[in-house]
Amino acid sequence: MEWDIILTLFGVFAFLLIIGVPISFSIGLASLATIMLSLPFDPAIAVIAQKMATGLDSFALLAIPFFILAGNIMNRGGIALRLINFAKVLGGRLPGPLAHCNVLANMMFGALSGSAVASAAAVGGVMSPMQKKEGYDPAFSAAVNITSCPTGLLIPPSNTLIVYSLISGGTSISALFLAGYLPGILMGVGLMVVAGIIAKRKGYGRPEKATCSEAFYRMLDALPSLALIVVIMGGIIAGIFTATEASAVAVVYTIGLSMIYGEMKLTDLPKVILDSAITTSIVLLLIGTSMGMSWAMANADIPYMISDGLNAVSENPIVILLMINVILLIIGVFMDMTPALLIFTPIFLPLANQMGIDPVHFGIIMTFNLCIGICTPPVGSALFVGCSVGDVPIDKVLKPLLPFFVMLLFTLMMVTYIPEISLYLPRTILGYGG
Repeated sequence: MEWDIILTLFGVFAFLLIIGVPISFSIGLASLATIMLSLPFDPAIAVIAQKMATGLDSFALLAIPFFILAGNIMNRGGIALRLINFAKVLGGRLPGPLAHCNVLANMMFGALSGSAVASAAAVGGVMSPMQKKEGYDPAFSAAVNITSCPTGLLIPPSNTLIVYSLISGGTSISALFLAGYLPGILMGVGLMVVAGIIAKRKGYGRPEKATCSEAFYRMLDALPSLALIVVIMGGIIAGIFTATEASAVAVVYTIGLSMIYGEMKLTDLPKVILDSAITTSIVLLLIGTSMGMSWAMANADIPYMISDGLNAVSENPIVILLMINVILLIIGVFMDMTPALLIFTPIFLPLANQMGIDPVHFGIIMTFNLCIGICTPPVGSALFVGCSVGDVPIDKVLKPLLPFFVMLLFTLMMVTYIPEISLYLPRTILGYGG
């Protein structure tokens, strides 16, 4: 009977995806079909509805629409350009300065907006023409932008980590936010190393030295934008407000800052709010239907079956973590990040707990891993946006992406097998885990 449930759940889900049904509806219909194996239609519908309502009945989830709105306001409010100018100061002395600027700007803007796609579009849209003018290969420039835009999904505030907190049973959002800093910075620094080596070998750009006055002006201009991170994280760590309340503070702050910059008017707000509402509805529908799928999988004991299967191969935590990473990397190629996180966290987290892996550390491993997936074909959202703003065909950018992928895999292994990279800041600042 359990195998019937498994085949129905994943078979119906795969079939619906293949014929082009949106992923939210595919998850919900596959879960309904699975529950109908043990219950009649009316009770099955009631169970799905109940699980969706229960899954969305969370105060922490209110942070997602607010952070999405804050990110969209930043896109309109001229914040990206100021961060790019500041990044040029930071990376200007290195070989291939505009490539380093791209990575640094994505780290800063991605962290503020919490969206890899928004970061790829905003930063790439500004950087691509500049790099082309300086003689950079457009495919190389696109590869740098594509692989660096997901850094903001690790560096807080991150909607992805909020989703993981919910699906994992209430893992501390504050601890997850702090845990994302060092892995996100490590990801960015690793990409800068690869970009610098390639840029030096191919002679892309000359190091630029900004004068002290220019550096000071650009830093001053970017400081109000960067202060948002201090306000959000400082408030959360100090206990002044929760992550959800911090998201509302972020909206008020970004509206005020955009008005001061003069890049956005009050008349622009209705469209920004509407766009944010559409994005939020997509994310929340995914979360709701995924709750139904999680219940169906738990009812069929799928997490325990997978756990037993992996343990049958090896009981060594190092080997099991490697297998989980390989599975997630394959999943990330074919599935977008949020649904992958929602579906596979309930499967792999019990196994991680069984091996004594900290849930905060495991959340960072999953997020880092699935960040790589959004840069890969055939469904990588960052890949499509990066190629679009860089005006480069996807087939032309695949080869330049390879050395960056190698570095991403190397840094993923570091984060996986050195827990202190993730846990040092939560333990030091919050006293997390004793």
